Amino acid sequence: MRVMGLDVGTKTVGVAVSDAMGWTAQGIETVKIDEEAGELGLARLADLIKEYEVSKVVIGLPKNMNNTLGPRGEACMLYADRVRDTFNLPVEMWDERLSTMAAERVLLEADVSRQKRKKVIDKMAAVMILQGFLDRQSYK
Repeated sequence: MRVMGLDVGTKTVGVAVSDAMGWTAQGIETVKIDEEAGELGLARLADLIKEYEVSKVVIGLPKNMNNTLGPRGEACMLYADRVRDTFNLPVEMWDERLSTMAAERVLLEADVSRQKRKKVIDKMAAVMILQGFLDRQSYK
């Protein structure tokens, strides 16, 4: 039973999946979406959920630094509701403040070109969201 981590944006959703033991997160792919047009990539997520035998989904919740939710946070909550209703899986929100910045820093330190960073940043952010969640679970 694996956990899937999602970093939800307006144009893409970064996807990561845990190993079978729930210890490590691996980036899978970036799913193209069009939030404005209501194209949320749920068909592709369905394929990935089945392929990886996902039993839970963790979605990054972009909070403001003062712990409030802005428009992006509210959009992620709505996305979480759609995922929960569509796949009948437990969905947890994970405070993702600074996860994209941390992913960018890792990629910069690895000397990844700007063009390549754009292609993998959301997937890397999903890994950081999921790994944070998995690390917290291991201490419970």
